[in-house]
Order: sequence, then C-alpha cells, then structure tokens
Amino acid sequence: MRAWYCEWQRLQAEGHALAHNAGRGSAYTSKRRPVRLMYMEHFKTEAEAVKQERQLKRWNAEKKRSLISGDIQTLKRLSKRYWA
Repeated sequence: MRAWYCEWQRLQAEGHALAHNAGRGSAYTSKRRPVRLMYMEHFKTEAEAVKQERQLKRWNAEKKRSLISGDIQTLKRLSKRYWA
C-alpha cells in the first residue's frame, strides 16, 4: 500500500523520516513503515509552510506524483485554476 503523508516541521526533514522509521512520531506513519522522504520545500515562515501543507493534503495522488517528479506540465493540467 502506498500512502501520501504531508507535514510541516521545524526539524531537518531527513532526520524526521529516520525518526518515523524508528517508530517515533505519528501513529499514522508508525503503521506504514518504512517511510521515505519524497519531496521537500523550504519556507521562510511557519504560516507559509502550514498553508502549503493544507493545500497538498487536498491534492489527489496523481497531482502529488507530478509535483514529486517535477512534471510541471501534468501538474498544470491537473490544476483546477489553470486555464491556459
């Protein structure tokens, strides 16, 4: 089973994935080990990070795969706000 898990954090992301794989962290990831870091963005403020997390959590798997792979054309095609 593949699950897409999004979260913002203050810690270094690589260390956070290791903690999840060691069984520390959320109950969600502890049941879905091993976890892998697939995508990461840096933000200047916590508010910006939380806003992006909320947006990504509403996306379907295909849209998340496009973001992870860097497929901008597919990401635009899947976007509801893209009309060009």
